[in-house]
Amino acid sequence: MTASTAPSGANKQPWVFCAVSDPDIKKRIRKEAEKIEYDAYTNKMSDEWKNDLERLRTNWKKEFLDTAPWIIVVFKKSYDIIDGQKKKNYYVNESVGLATGLLIAAIHNAGLTSLTYTPSPMGFLSQILNRPENEKPYMVIPVGYRDENAFLPDIEKKKEKEVIIFY
Repeated sequence: MTASTAPSGANKQPWVFCAVSDPDIKKRIRKEAEKIEYDAYTNKMSDEWKNDLERLRTNWKKEFLDTAPWIIVVFKKSYDIIDGQKKKNYYVNESVGLATGLLIAAIHNAGLTSLTYTPSPMGFLSQILNRPENEKPYMVIPVGYRDENAFLPDIEKKKEKEVIIFY
């Protein structure tokens, strides 16, 4: 529910969170995601991009999509359909971004772990989850308890003075 409290343009709340635990659906999502990722890693990503990802040990294989107990697929809605009429939503990306951020914070505050995943393109998610035309995939968030054997990269966040300017 925390994510649903996010501010949004004209309070339209242009998001849908699809929580998936069904192993068959997660397997289908992984299969399609890995096709896209394999193509990205072998044909689309620059060497610089791949080098930047190397220390994170990421690759085209996305085991977390079917090993995590849940994956949440976030959809954004550019418009709603009310009584058969299209009704515009405002500040959709900003609104969905805020709701997604609150969702991730709530997940972590509940003692769970997650990561953000944005395969490109993501249209296969709409098909697998049978979502309507006005919903477009925004992000995939695997959720569960941390695997004690999982690799956690030693990453450093920017210092306060690098990201905040006081006036």
